[in-house]
Amino acid sequence: MAKGVIAEDEALLRQSLRTALEAAWPQLEIVAECEDGASALEAIVEHRPEVAFLDIRMPGLTGLEVATAAAEACPATQVVFVTAYDQYAVDAFERGAIDYLLKPVVPERLRATVERVQSRAAAGQSDTASLADLVRQIGSRLGPARQQPPLSWVTASTGRETRLILLDDVAYFRADNKYTTVVTAEGEALLRTPIRELLEVLDPAVFKQIHRGTVINMKAIAGVTRDDTGRGTLRLRERPETLSVSAPFMTLFRNM
Repeated sequence: MAKGVIAEDEALLRQSLRTALEAAWPQLEIVAECEDGASALEAIVEHRPEVAFLDIRMPGLTGLEVATAAAEACPATQVVFVTAYDQYAVDAFERGAIDYLLKPVVPERLRATVERVQSRAAAGQSDTASLADLVRQIGSRLGPARQQPPLSWVTASTGRETRLILLDDVAYFRADNKYTTVVTAEGEALLRTPIRELLEVLDPAVFKQIHRGTVINMKAIAGVTRDDTGRGTLRLRERPETLSVSAPFMTLFRNM
């Protein structure tokens, strides 16, 4: 039985796509449903599915970033992007070998996509070059979909004290149950916002996930080292500890 991963941050759309896939591809086992990019990447690396349905815009890592990282770790996994209508993106898809679905997903289009994915899988085909080219085309034009400017500061608590912390002073954020720990050069404070919600308002050009529970300020990185397994270790400018980066997320630091 073929395996699939669905990554979509809207619960209703995620369930709708799963229901449509059950009808169009009964033999496909959905091994993971993810609501953010980091979870999707981890699920792809863990399960190595035949196909991943990725929403282009998700909190944290976008579908484009997930696809780029997954192509190195799991080159046999085919990607189907799920997107709201954007003519430039659609034009880019039509010129390439990568499948896409428009929201809301139309059953006829899904069936055609499933047939192409099955055909390429049976032939053992994968096209990472087309994927890389497509990601460059779309990523250079779409940009982040934001309704408001990214945050410039947060309020967090240390004991009974509430502090205003500028995001420029943040080294990294760490998931802490339903809350988030804010780590700066001076110490730690607690932010009463889950890390997933925080990702929706952080500047994605500055703050990057290095795995599901940690978001690094790229400006806070002093250096990165890689081991023989592909994993990385980040040194910070103003903190003594180091942070581990799992191999799939190391694509973010390729140019460092």
